[in-house]
Amino acid sequence: MKVPAPGLPARVRIHEVGARDGLQNEKGTVPTEVKAEFIRRLAVAGLTTIEATSFVHPKWVPQLADAEQLFPLLGDIADVGDVSLRVLVPNERGLDRALALGARSIAVFGSATETFAARNLNRTVDESLAMFEPVVARAKADKVQVRGYLSMCFGDPWEGAVPVAQVVKVAKALMDLGCDELSLGDTIGVATPGHVAALLTALNEAGVPTEAIGVHFHDTYGQALSNTLAALQHGVTTVDASAGGLGGCPYAKSATGNLATEDLVWMLEGLGIETGVDLAELTATSVWLAGHLGRPSPSRTVRALTPPSSSASHKE
Repeated sequence: MKVPAPGLPARVRIHEVGARDGLQNEKGTVPTEVKAEFIRRLAVAGLTTIEATSFVHPKWVPQLADAEQLFPLLGDIADVGDVSLRVLVPNERGLDRALALGARSIAVFGSATETFAARNLNRTVDESLAMFEPVVARAKADKVQVRGYLSMCFGDPWEGAVPVAQVVKVAKALMDLGCDELSLGDTIGVATPGHVAALLTALNEAGVPTEAIGVHFHDTYGQALSNTLAALQHGVTTVDASAGGLGGCPYAKSATGNLATEDLVWMLEGLGIETGVDLAELTATSVWLAGHLGRPSPSRTVRALTPPSSSASHKE
């Protein structure tokens, strides 16, 4: 039953990260053909922004070592509709690899804290921004869309609470490089709604417009949906989510799964907010992938909508 609430956007764009952020945290390697089919099914379900893979060195994220093999398999997705396939690039070498395959939408990934920057990028925050500068400049010159990810925006497992001013400083620097969009990552899932509202307000005051901001919540403490609602009330219209609730972060062990796309769609549909996503098709896709992963989906909505007879061990 749809019961709209006042002050919320009419439509939300879901930035689907399951094929990248979700699968990169798997212990085993998912076959390239399965990844390609997963992305195709996500597109058929109505998701128009899908993060496909990452052009990082295979040593750091072995689960995504097949980027060169995967991306060429996705050309037929253009037939599904107006789908944007985004890829992560850590540096100019990654950008070269992505552009060589025809990627037209990339993302760089920074950190609001020094410890995570050192563990994830082997650099200081300032050094990482310097590394991103030519990547963003070259991409923009080639009319490639650029998203800037900022991790540890609400808390860091080594440094604890992250001051809002510190996050704003790095976020502003990332946007000043020329990024089209900023994704605020609650990497370990410690945010609460008031904290979300405070950070968004501070970013606006620093000159970062709400329309350029996306939110990326993990559900470690069960707060992902409430934090998303706080962001929507502020005017945010881009929300990251992962089909089936897959994901985490290989460099932050306390990070659990992302906000499940199905759970997000259920809430948005109930609020009368358009997403363009077919929930039944999406749920079926997550059940299908769970069969390949050999375990049930952690998404509560997937479990609620899936007959008890469905088995995660059955592959179709």
